[in-house]
Amino acid sequence: AHRKQVQTDHPGLTLTQLYNVLEKVRAGEKLSPEYESIKDRGLVLILRELHDELDGLVAGAYGWPADLVDEEIIRLLVALNAQRAQEEKRGLVRWLRPAYQKARAGLVDTQGAVEAEAQVSLLIPVDPAAQKPAFPADPVARTAAVYDALLAAPSYTDARSIAASFRQGGRVEPAIASILNTLVRVGRVSSDGARYLIRRAA
Repeated sequence: AHRKQVQTDHPGLTLTQLYNVLEKVRAGEKLSPEYESIKDRGLVLILRELHDELDGLVAGAYGWPADLVDEEIIRLLVALNAQRAQEEKRGLVRWLRPAYQKARAGLVDTQGAVEAEAQVSLLIPVDPAAQKPAFPADPVARTAAVYDALLAAPSYTDARSIAASFRQGGRVEPAIASILNTLVRVGRVSSDGARYLIRRAA
């Protein structure tokens, strides 16, 4: 409804334009005057809020955290699909409209074991890694996240340990190592060459 209203008010705006600007806003990119105009006319910040709300509701319906990255969502959906395939091999089908669908399939609506089995959770457990915070995409937020991790560390720590505290794990270790080395160069962190310790005020 929001998109239709925006396009009614501004017939020249396309969905491609709106979503290109939305992606740039999400990435924290500086917008050109043309993109700023699309953002304002297309109410892109409201569009972002609506999508964030929708994403949260969908994640909640699956019983997943709302801030999963795309790769984790795909992994969980593939696992859920495999689980459903195994259930259907055992004869358990999770009908959306049982009375209508079973009648069309010529099946009798039985009670007992199949019904009891249908009471099992519809959700698959979330990987513990999914409970960890995501390493931010924004460079400033990344530096702050590494700095916070150093503050929380009781003693020397390294890039691998800090990366392990984030959902992306080893994938963000090189970025964390780069930030740590920058903090050493500006004098905020001490290092023995492999490990790092924040310099606290006396």
